[in-house]
Amino acid sequence: MQNNSLIRVFGLLFALVSIYQLSFTFIASNEEKKADAFAEQNVSEDISNYLEVRDQKAIAYLDSIGDNSLYGFTTYNDAKDKELNKGLDLKGGINVILQISIRDILGGLAENTRNLVFNNALDEADVLQKSTDEPYIESFFKAFDAVKTIEKLASPDIFANRTLSDEINFEMTDQETQVIIRRKIDESIISAFEVLRKRIDKFGVTQPNIQRLGTSGRILVELPGAKDVERVQNLLQSTAQLEFWEAYKNDQLINFLVEANELIKLKIDKSKTVVNDKNDAVSEIEDLLADISPQDSISTSDSNPILDRIVGQGFQGGPVLAQFMARDSEMILDYLNQSDVRRLLPSQYRYIRFAWGKPSSNGDVVELYALKSNRDNQAPLSGGVVVDALQTYDQVGNAAVSMQMDSRGARIWEAMTAKAFKEASNIAIVLDNTVYSAPGVSNGKTGCFS
Repeated sequence: MQNNSLIRVFGLLFALVSIYQLSFTFIASNEEKKADAFAEQNVSEDISNYLEVRDQKAIAYLDSIGDNSLYGFTTYNDAKDKELNKGLDLKGGINVILQISIRDILGGLAENTRNLVFNNALDEADVLQKSTDEPYIESFFKAFDAVKTIEKLASPDIFANRTLSDEINFEMTDQETQVIIRRKIDESIISAFEVLRKRIDKFGVTQPNIQRLGTSGRILVELPGAKDVERVQNLLQSTAQLEFWEAYKNDQLINFLVEANELIKLKIDKSKTVVNDKNDAVSEIEDLLADISPQDSISTSDSNPILDRIVGQGFQGGPVLAQFMARDSEMILDYLNQSDVRRLLPSQYRYIRFAWGKPSSNGDVVELYALKSNRDNQAPLSGGVVVDALQTYDQVGNAAVSMQMDSRGARIWEAMTAKAFKEASNIAIVLDNTVYSAPGVSNGKTGCFS
């Protein structure tokens, strides 16, 4: 009898612990359903990208209630951290396997050489891949051995070129060169993996899964809950865009931020008046929102909807307009890009483009930049002009990047850096619409950054 009682006690305790753990999944799912309902109510299907806008609206809603107390023992953020990983089986979503083109990477490492042996080896490797599971790079090495005569991988018109001159010389054997090329291929795959991971982090899905599949150059991406297939396809398959933009100084736009804050504040006050004057019955979605406290970012800082959300500033005359919490970035950008707000800009700033910097190390804070755009929203210089880029070190041992551009890019770069040096302004280095750096120019002739 004692043993039976003990078993029942343990069974009861186990059931209670299980219910407690499952409760977090239930709470998180319930709040996400409310967010979806809020997004559907506020975003019409008539707009072309309504699915994307709804996702952003739902994320903003969840950010706003993330720290609100729920049921007296948790919050949405806490429940989300403790919920079960439902994955694709339970939540649905999108599963994609991406194949990185090793052939294109090899072509780039060889500076797109026209060497017949090299290109014949690539074609033969394509044929070998149809009947083998080995990595493409191994098929290429086999094909090169089969078609070569006196050529070596370390030939000056193959891999012993300007791009790889620090690592491959003419005297290396094919075996020595293969070791370096394998490493370069692996570095390229890792770089592509990191670009994808950062893009997926911006996509806004919860519990995404991204992993490399062996050494084949394949990457598995699972996005639970994602619905917009076209948006995912564009996100994953688009080429990483490296751009160089001139940046405005923050003291040129301080007055604009103040005026924008006042206009948004006025619009929010007017919308409140309209809502208060309505006599219609409170809708179901308004009932869902009734529990939101004044501290939520949906209603907080209405007195100064932009200025009160500033958590830091850049140095005077620098390229950083202000620092904001990452959770407020979509809202701030929406405010600044509203047509009536942009009309506050002086005429010479009418094509201004606002962009966020790379998030801080903890991911909580982002910096706002203002880029000198144009009617076509085209960067004056893109990564397409870069023919070589190497990591180096400056005179004091700090990591630096040495770039070589084609003749057209060099002329534009010289003009940009000379102008930035003269005006003591900055050039923003932008990858996938994120500002990674905006250094000043310490030498207008050479284009050295500080």
